[in-house]
Amino acid sequence: MAEPDDMLAREIDEELRRERLLQFWNKYGTYILAAALAVVVGVGGYKVYENRTAQANEAASLRFIIGLRDFAVNKPAEAQKALEELVANAPSGYVTLSRLRLAGYDQSQGNTTEAVAAYEDLAKDSSVDPIFADYAQLQIAVLKLESASFTDLKNRLTPLAAEKNPWRYSARELLGMAAYKAGRAAEARNHFQRLIADRTTPAGMAERARIMLAVLTEAEQAGQPAPATVKPEPSAKQDPAKDGKTPAKGQSGKAN
Repeated sequence: MAEPDDMLAREIDEELRRERLLQFWNKYGTYILAAALAVVVGVGGYKVYENRTAQANEAASLRFIIGLRDFAVNKPAEAQKALEELVANAPSGYVTLSRLRLAGYDQSQGNTTEAVAAYEDLAKDSSVDPIFADYAQLQIAVLKLESASFTDLKNRLTPLAAEKNPWRYSARELLGMAAYKAGRAAEARNHFQRLIADRTTPAGMAERARIMLAVLTEAEQAGQPAPATVKPEPSAKQDPAKDGKTPAKGQSGKAN
């Protein structure tokens, strides 16, 4: 009798499980189907979005390259029009690159007021990658080196001179030049010595730092200030807007 009893008990258990599953499905089945459908629709929608984003980036990349080519072949009006259209319609990375290149064009043409205003807008825009915002600050310092107060330049450049900032070498050189122009020889010497002591400083920049140290020493020996003989380059690297590449957020862009 024990075996039939066991079989009966198993059948009762199975029936109870089926009844519970049926009750669970009747209660929650609609929600389960809706959740499954949402997953399918979400995955499909993401794939569509991903595909459209890739297409938009490819189109923006082509238009950006055409704009750079127009600048290169001395067609500034066409280049400016192409880049201004990108600023209005392109994905965010190409918007930033286009704004930088337009500001750089004003800078190269001696339109200092327009260039400073454009770089200021970039530096203050929270949507701009910090690497590019710092680059904009660096270019403002270059443009205002002759006119801004030492305090203004120091406040602007000191954060860029931090050890892990990709623009630190150019920022340190500009800090040295600003201190020299302000008659702060000891502070200028510190910045130039820091560049020389750092083995990762680009060779050309280290050489200019040595020249400036020699100028400072000569001036001290003569007992009078000597004119600056070396001007810093705008940055340690090429204008990031000229190479047509957008680094990922929080990525590289490090100066050598």
